[in-house]
Amino acid sequence: MTDFTAGFGAGGGSGAGKAARGGYRTPSLLERTTIADGVGLLLDGRRSAAVARLAEVDYVLRTLTDSGTGRSFAEIADARESGTGNRGWGRVYADLGAPVRWSVQVPHPVADQDSETIGVGVLRGTPGGVMVLAGAHRDAGEDGSADVAHRADTVFDAICTELVHRGLPGVQVHGFADATEPHYDVLLSTGKGSDAHAAAVALARGFGDHGLDVCRAWTRDCTLEGRTNVQSAIAAAAHVPFLHVEFSRSVRDSPRRIARAVAALDATTAGWDRGAGTAGAKAG
Repeated sequence: MTDFTAGFGAGGGSGAGKAARGGYRTPSLLERTTIADGVGLLLDGRRSAAVARLAEVDYVLRTLTDSGTGRSFAEIADARESGTGNRGWGRVYADLGAPVRWSVQVPHPVADQDSETIGVGVLRGTPGGVMVLAGAHRDAGEDGSADVAHRADTVFDAICTELVHRGLPGVQVHGFADATEPHYDVLLSTGKGSDAHAAAVALARGFGDHGLDVCRAWTRDCTLEGRTNVQSAIAAAAHVPFLHVEFSRSVRDSPRRIARAVAALDATTAGWDRGAGTAGAKAG
C-alpha cells in the first residue's frame, strides 16, 4: 500500500507534474456504480459475482494476508495500476475474517501525508472493517476532480455511498498543518450530521487519555469541521454515524503519536463492531 501511494503526484494534464501513477480521470456513472456494485457483492459473500462485475471495468479482486496480524483481507484494485493507464480511482480493503461492521476512509493520501498510515492502523485494529483509499493526490485532476471528499462523481464516493446504504458507520481521516490550529493535535467533528455524537464524545475522551489535545466541533468552532464533506452529507441524510477526524502534522510525523491516535480510534470501531451506535449494518 505504501508503494501504491508513493507514486502519487499532483497536477492535472501531462508532463513532469504528474507521476506515472498519480494521474486521474473522472469516471463515468456506469464505471463508478459498477465498482460499487462489485464491493457490495463481495460484502454479500458473492465473491465470484464480485469478480465478474469488477472485471467489467478492469478491476480485480485479490486475497492478501497481512504480515502484521496474519489476518486475510480482500483487495479491490485497478488492474491498470501497473501500467501508464492508471485512472486514479483507488482501492478497497475488506476484512475477510469477520462480518463487516464499519469503514475507515482515506480521501487524501499523500496530500494529507501519512493519513493513509493511520487508516491502515485502524483497519488492522478492530476486526470487521473496510478501508476505502483514494487513488490519486487530491490535486491530480483538473478543477478539483480528484478531491474525492468534495465530489460526488468519484469511485470513492460511490463506494462510501454503498457502505452507507448498508448502515455502516464510518470514520474519515484527514491531516492539517500545525499552524492551522496550533493549540490542537486533533480536530474532531461529526461532519454535517449528528448521529455519531455519542461516539465523538467518547473518542475525544479517548484521544485525551492518549495525550492528544482535541478541538471538539460540537462545543466550539474548529477550523476544519467537514461540514461540506460529500460523504458526511450522504451519511447524515441516511442517519448513519460519521466521524471527521483531522490530525496535525506533528501527530502524523510521530510513529508513537500515530499509534496513540490509532488506539483511540480502535475503541470507537470496537464499539461499532459490537453494534453500538450503528444503523443496522448488513454484514456479508
